[in-house]
Amino acid sequence: MPGRLSPHRQVPRHIPYPEYVGKAEPTLSGIDVYDEEAIDRIRESGRIAAAAIDAVGDAIRPGITTDELDRIGHEFLIANDAYPSTLGYRGFPKSLCSSINEVVCHGIPDDTVLLDGDIINIDITAFTNGMHGDSNRTFLVGEVEPDVVALVERTQEALRRGIKAAAVGRQVNVIGRAIESYAKRFGYGVVRDFTGHGVGEAFHSGLVIPHYDSPHFTNVIEPGMVFTIEPMLTLGSTEWDLWDDDWTVTTKDKSMTAQFEHTIVVREDGPEILTLSERQAS
Repeated sequence: MPGRLSPHRQVPRHIPYPEYVGKAEPTLSGIDVYDEEAIDRIRESGRIAAAAIDAVGDAIRPGITTDELDRIGHEFLIANDAYPSTLGYRGFPKSLCSSINEVVCHGIPDDTVLLDGDIINIDITAFTNGMHGDSNRTFLVGEVEPDVVALVERTQEALRRGIKAAAVGRQVNVIGRAIESYAKRFGYGVVRDFTGHGVGEAFHSGLVIPHYDSPHFTNVIEPGMVFTIEPMLTLGSTEWDLWDDDWTVTTKDKSMTAQFEHTIVVREDGPEILTLSERQAS
């Protein structure tokens, strides 16, 4: 159930804002292939986003509200001179997405209290030096049912397999084929209507990265191409409902769902993850 929202969090004006803040929608379409200087800037944004998720994850426990998690993520980004990319994107009111249990994606932080046995996805994108870096992870809250723990672990493995499948010269649909073939081994649903995307100068460039095998997505991966992979797997149906806030997506059958995401760049010798914190890289 939706809770109550806290007041809008402020971002100091010395931190550059993305071009879409204050607009109904973005005007920058962005590109998908970048040179090394630009990739370095995306990697820095990605590192900050990943470290912010570390900080939020350290605070996750039964009894904390998602609004408090948003405060932690917001303050971490601001302390690193990064703008929270979700804040003001098409009117989204908070600095991260917090998606609990049956929420597939785009959950809005509010006064909802986490309970023992919940799972929660934290999705943070950082904007700095003119680039976005986008990542998310699903966390366990207290003691979680074994089948749900397995779903979380296998969703993370599905992401690894999707990343491994990304190679120069392949069509992007091979990524979805790798993810879906793995998920089907366990009878999981693979959400189709929410996908990975190109990211960098634009939060969403228009490039679509499917998480299921589809002949409709035929873009060929090029050297220097940057995009997210972010599979959403469910214990049940892939059909979904949308709350009245026009953001929060839940599974229609209210089955549990998990998600993991990285921003990657694909090089001639394979993919590189751009959203690793120092903790994750060590």
